[in-house]
Amino acid sequence: MRQYPSDSPEALTRIVALALMADGIIDPSELRLLKDQEILSRLGLDPDSFDRVFYEFCTDMLNAAQRTSSGQLQLDGKGIKRLLDEVTDPALQKSMLRTIMDITHADQQLAGSEAVLITEALKCWSLDLHQIADLTDDGRAPFASGKAQRAHV
Repeated sequence: MRQYPSDSPEALTRIVALALMADGIIDPSELRLLKDQEILSRLGLDPDSFDRVFYEFCTDMLNAAQRTSSGQLQLDGKGIKRLLDEVTDPALQKSMLRTIMDITHADQQLAGSEAVLITEALKCWSLDLHQIADLTDDGRAPFASGKAQRAHV
């Protein structure tokens, strides 16, 4: 998998892509969530840039992921951790965890692979679910930080 600078919009976008693809399909409710919560603009990317990073993620998955017996591509825990390690800012980690949870619950179902992603994020970022309770009133913290081009998700 290619690497992006820590806490960059591309690193955050790749985690959004991972959450979208965690159960093997992108549900229309997940796409509505992206639009309703203005996640792309909060990430600091226009639609074309988001599409580029998403395409790069899919290309990397074809090269790095394992294929399950059903034909689905799946990253192992180490692969997920490598992606999560690119988010180092504690406030961004909390925001991304909230976003991962929102995306994976958008279709009102939690697949095992989505639960694995949430568990890996909690472990990697040393968070627990109570720590995201201090987010903004709408359940999200802004994706903002002091590094180069920080996102506002």
